[in-house]
Amino acid sequence: MHSINFNELRNAFEFVSSGPSSQHNAFICMDTGMIYWTSNVMDLEEEIPDDLEISSRYIPVPHKNDLKLGQSLALSFIDQEIPHEYNFAASLFRKRGAYRRFKELLQSENLLEKWFAFEANASDMALQDWCKENNIELV
Repeated sequence: MHSINFNELRNAFEFVSSGPSSQHNAFICMDTGMIYWTSNVMDLEEEIPDDLEISSRYIPVPHKNDLKLGQSLALSFIDQEIPHEYNFAASLFRKRGAYRRFKELLQSENLLEKWFAFEANASDMALQDWCKENNIELV
């Protein structure tokens, strides 16, 4: 296994997580450390191996929901920062547009920047744990 640059992995993770699960994908080649990006909704004009999605040589980069970094992380932040708004925040996630409304709530409480830092830190930690579990060396 070649080592993977953490910033490249984070960029791939953010790409994969930028849409619904399986809309965007990224795969790490366990032989070379190369990361291949694919999308079901846009043409990336990138050369990708024919066996990308079927060979065990490639491991898919997880979506944030695979690492429990979606709704549960948001509610964990609310519980920590503004617990009196927990029930309201939880109700936001029962409808479409939840993340937008969640960010509006944070903006009204002047917590948006703190949320972005909290989310980035949690994502980095979860990615590092995922790499350990999958024997991926980071640089």
